[in-house]
Amino acid sequence: MLYIGIDVDKKMCHGCIKDRDGNIKKELKFPNKSYGTEELLEVIEGRAAKAVMESTGNMWLRLYLSLEEAGVDVVLANPKKTKAIAEARLKNDKVDARTLADLLRANLIAPCYVPPEPIRELRYLIRHRINLARDMTRVKNRIQAILDRYELEFKGTDMFGKKGMKWLRSMISKLSEVDQFILDAELRHIESLKGLIEEVEARIANESVESEDVKLLMGIPGVDYYTALLFTSEIGDYSRFSSANKLISWLGMAPRVHQSGETGYNGRITKEGSPRVRWALVQAARTAVRWDDHFRAKYYRIKERRGDGKAIVAVAREIAVAMYHMLNRKEAYRFSSDAFKTRKLKRLEHESNKWAKMSKVPVGGVTA
Repeated sequence: MLYIGIDVDKKMCHGCIKDRDGNIKKELKFPNKSYGTEELLEVIEGRAAKAVMESTGNMWLRLYLSLEEAGVDVVLANPKKTKAIAEARLKNDKVDARTLADLLRANLIAPCYVPPEPIRELRYLIRHRINLARDMTRVKNRIQAILDRYELEFKGTDMFGKKGMKWLRSMISKLSEVDQFILDAELRHIESLKGLIEEVEARIANESVESEDVKLLMGIPGVDYYTALLFTSEIGDYSRFSSANKLISWLGMAPRVHQSGETGYNGRITKEGSPRVRWALVQAARTAVRWDDHFRAKYYRIKERRGDGKAIVAVAREIAVAMYHMLNRKEAYRFSSDAFKTRKLKRLEHESNKWAKMSKVPVGGVTA
């Protein structure tokens, strides 16, 4: 058995191949491209091999899939838990590759979950929606900065709604020539992003309507199809968590525990895991507190003692626990009325139908 430690970079990878006894058989540097993977496979020469690489952005994915397809047993290491590399005094790509190979030989790698391709595709779709929303926020902030310079203030509730956009157009003439040009461009940018967001939301609804898990989770107050699909795609195989507490810990919503001797206390949440899921759960909790008596009572009970932040996180944590048990048991949320569920499912169908219409419209002469 050969043990391969690979330090992955955007352009180049450093590999170290060791035998069972830890002897270095080969060290090489190869491009992070398909032909670079072939160079590594030529060195292995078809022998039984196990490889490890760290999860660094998406730079590992092509190499991981190519080695897996070639029959190599591949492990994706959690970089936060690979302390031997993080604490090494001498640190470079060659040393990292050697250390990874040694950790693999000793079975000391903390692996990351690698979802199957359909789940990865859903993640890309959801994250695209998140990126568009961030782009929209940046554009809105730039527009607000222009208005602040001229002490212009919108009196309505939504400056970027229909009335607000009309008002913004009317303000262009009050600006300098350069700012007129910039504001006009930013307003066109806003309109473009609105169209793109509407399109991706319709696509997300279309994906959601095919998922029984998403429909199941939508029975929880505050959880719409977007939150449900985000949760299921980021979690992936939820059966890999043996308990709801394990899931909560993975999400980074469990409190830090500080203990010395017989003295101990709980601190802030760890914030490990996916920040996207935590954000979505908190947003769901905000909505649930407004519409659900149980969640509202829990929120105010904790808020009186510990404040808004801890109270809303506690509600978000309970929603995550409910999701876990609902998915494992295939049970509906027992405190929701049939009318409530039907109303949300009708909205999902309506949004999904938008995508059906959009996908029939030729784009650049080609039907989407």
